Amino acid sequence: MKISGALLLVTALFSVSSNAAVHKMTLKKVPETPSQKMQRYSQTGEYLTQKYFGNSRYMQEANQNFLPDSMGGVEHGVPLSNYMNAQYFGEISLGTPPQTFSVIFDTGSSNLWVPSTHCTSIACFLHRRYDSTQSKTFKSNGTEFAIRYGTGSLEGIISNDILTVGDIAVKNQDFGESVKEPGLTFAFGRFDGIFGLGYDTISVKGVVPPFYHMVNRNLVDEPIFSFWLNDADKDNSIGGELVFGGADKSHFTGDIHWAPVRRKGYWEVELEKVVFDGEDVEMDDTGAAIDTGSSLLAVPTIVADLINKQIGAKKNFAGQYIIDCEKVPSLPDFSLQFNGKLFTLTGSEYILKAQNQCISAFMGLDIPEPLGPIWIIGDVFLRKFYTIYDLGNNQVGFADSRN
Repeated sequence: MKISGALLLVTALFSVSSNAAVHKMTLKKVPETPSQKMQRYSQTGEYLTQKYFGNSRYMQEANQNFLPDSMGGVEHGVPLSNYMNAQYFGEISLGTPPQTFSVIFDTGSSNLWVPSTHCTSIACFLHRRYDSTQSKTFKSNGTEFAIRYGTGSLEGIISNDILTVGDIAVKNQDFGESVKEPGLTFAFGRFDGIFGLGYDTISVKGVVPPFYHMVNRNLVDEPIFSFWLNDADKDNSIGGELVFGGADKSHFTGDIHWAPVRRKGYWEVELEKVVFDGEDVEMDDTGAAIDTGSSLLAVPTIVADLINKQIGAKKNFAGQYIIDCEKVPSLPDFSLQFNGKLFTLTGSEYILKAQNQCISAFMGLDIPEPLGPIWIIGDVFLRKFYTIYDLGNNQVGFADSRN
């Protein structure tokens, strides 16, 4: 959600495994204003509603189950910028000569789209726009698409051009040019577009996602990508890192714990148990979507209400749960169990600070059957745990993040 501000350019050197290249990348740090702090999480509910309610193709295939296997090595690194612990984004380019865009790398969706010069919405004029007439490698497709949001539809056309991500060039990549962007969700975004990393089963219009092309064309050594998300409150210089082809061992410690993907769509694993304030709750047929495109923890409304009541959080005028910051150090731990292992967040980790206020990360979102119940596990969790997404073996790996 894009607003002007001074840019602090920082050079970061990411080390990977011994058989992989080392990439020296430039990152941007974007300072925030007080008003931006309060709005940082206000659009989360609308965006999640679209992702988890609006995909009929995945709803039709929601009962498929898949099992895990093994893992491979590392290859290509892409740096991420962290906007107020609410949006992590990096740069890609489209066309020849390259046109640069900031995108959210989103494991909760599967399409790549950026604003178009054909767009007349306010949001498009506040962001960089793709101009097909300026690209020598552009190929027309023209298929129309629409992604529905609470305030309207994001509409556009499918186009084809060369995509560059880090040092990877993906030729003949279909992507969306948005010609209409609704409401304020995208107008105030720090990002221009979305880079979907979910399964192809949830891709709008059946467009082949970029990572599938990388795998099928042998542009990466292994069908794996991984995320490290840094905490802006601890270190403002580095936003994070996305690695295509494996995992960056310098950003996690200990062993990797694997959980099988239960359905090919979102990166959804089985949520077996929740532990909160000394109470264990066994979960029945409940999924957990590991979602890099979400800031918060979206859980069933009744659960969100109970948790927030127990910690003393109350809703404000924007629908956010606010808690007295002095209570945070005494809050109980919250744990989620995936494939037999508990992953724990402390009170200070699931409470977010914004303009001298403390916001609970637990928001209510009810996802009906056959897709639900699903809990959406966003960046609040992913800042603490390094995650690896193994497309070849349909599993998600978790390790302690090194921040």
